[in-house]
Amino acid sequence: MKLTGAQIVIESLIKENVEVVFGYPGGAIMNVYDEIYKQDKFKHILTKHEQGAVHMADGYARATGKVGVAMVTSGPGLTNAVTGIATAYTDSIPLVVISGQVPTFAIGTDAFQEVDAVGVTRPITKHNFLVKDVNDLAYIIKEAFYLARSGRPGPVHIDIPKDVTVAKAKFEYPEKIELITYKPTYKGNKRAIKRAVEAIKKAKRPVFYIGGGSVISGAYELIREIVKFTKIPSVETLMARGVLRHDCPYLLGMVGMHGSYAANMAMNDADLIISLGARFDDRVTGKIDEFAKNADIIHIDIDPSQIGKVVPTKYPIVGDVKMVLEDMMPLLLEEIEPERYEEWREILNRYQELYPLTYKDDDKVIKPQWVIEKTGELAPEDAVISTDVGQHQMWTAQFYPFTYPRQLLTSGGLGTMGFGFPAALGAKEGKKDRVVINFTGDGSIMMNIQEVLTGYKYKLPVINIILNNNYLGMVRQWQTMFYDDRLSETDLSDVQPDFVKLAESMGGVGYRVKTKDEFEKAFNEALNSGKVAFIDVQVDRREDVLPMVPPNSPLKNMLVFKEDK
Repeated sequence: MKLTGAQIVIESLIKENVEVVFGYPGGAIMNVYDEIYKQDKFKHILTKHEQGAVHMADGYARATGKVGVAMVTSGPGLTNAVTGIATAYTDSIPLVVISGQVPTFAIGTDAFQEVDAVGVTRPITKHNFLVKDVNDLAYIIKEAFYLARSGRPGPVHIDIPKDVTVAKAKFEYPEKIELITYKPTYKGNKRAIKRAVEAIKKAKRPVFYIGGGSVISGAYELIREIVKFTKIPSVETLMARGVLRHDCPYLLGMVGMHGSYAANMAMNDADLIISLGARFDDRVTGKIDEFAKNADIIHIDIDPSQIGKVVPTKYPIVGDVKMVLEDMMPLLLEEIEPERYEEWREILNRYQELYPLTYKDDDKVIKPQWVIEKTGELAPEDAVISTDVGQHQMWTAQFYPFTYPRQLLTSGGLGTMGFGFPAALGAKEGKKDRVVINFTGDGSIMMNIQEVLTGYKYKLPVINIILNNNYLGMVRQWQTMFYDDRLSETDLSDVQPDFVKLAESMGGVGYRVKTKDEFEKAFNEALNSGKVAFIDVQVDRREDVLPMVPPNSPLKNMLVFKEDK
């Protein structure tokens, strides 16, 4: 029996065991939505904006490890989704985004709601497709899911003209995909692995540099075991928070622009850096020609294009981090003597004592760091934490007690304000048994605040903690530090919404907090409310995120917290 293209889309999603689709209908995708109406195999969540739909699919994917699915219409539907696609692309998040398109005979005529969708998304997707023949549709959808989840994951975009959704074809969904030009390398070269172990054995000041690829590969248990045995000091990128527990004695904290002093100095002074699925982002390296000048690099990554891209790599290993470490671990256990690094650990411990990650608490005004630490005490240990982008994001990465990978959902590579709240809703859909908390700012929360209605409609109770300093905080910090405090368009105190009334008007619940006691009471009430909650916390307006590596400076040149500040 032949099916229409719209029916093929639905049956293909069912074959892929898709549980939920986030989306927004429109003319070009209407036939597919008509079929969604007729089925009951997966859930559809109607968002209030296409950007919100893609961020929700992204948050769902980050929290669950599954492929997130979003669906939008042509033209402005697709262009509204672009920020979400780019966010997922820079952080290697597996998504399949399906968009409608004008009929094939109208493509190129500037038809109503026509946009060159594949041209727009080509630079920000792992791959994209324009489906011209309904007979190709099922295979393309299978290929899209395969590409999205395999190798280095990423978003894949499928653009389907409206006449293709009407045309009919025999439905045959492939069991598996074989692509001649795409064969990711999962197993590392054994000779390269042996050379890397020899380098670790000879090193005096090695550091494990743990990146987001460690989360994607599911390597955290191996990494924890290896670090525990070797006692090699370790640092995490923003995307890797939780790979090691916050209380691991060998974890020095986050590395980079707002990393801990000890973590940054470890990278600066190391003689060997063992990179586990990290890409040497500029926010980690600081001034590149001053980065780790005395260190050799072991770089393990499934994407060969990343190895040697930023820093010279002496020991390249192409492969999945987990599979490489499975081969490496027996050699490490056999050959490494943890006592060798005792002096190195003592030096780094001294750095931690000299410049700990801290702040000056105040009884008169709430410090944002205190809010994050207190939330860590009040929330369940397995709570899922999302953030928007700015000062609150960095404070969360610094001060929240992360205990497992995929606990922190944050936009690392693109730095997308407006990501946190819809991502938290997507995570809640995927992890209904978990408490989901979004740390945000009074600037970021406004960017997708309409999605309170989505949370209300689908009963997705997410707690939003707004660290409200009446500024675009991170931009203000830079203006203060590097622009002689010329606060150009960053002061938000003249026009602030009533976040309590705003939440309530869309079915949520709101709390205004000015004291520590009020915060604890509000958090516990929000936890038990069963609704989308806004906790509007009035925090110290001029608090800065420290430590900080100034732009184009080496990691060792940090601005650090001083008690007499």
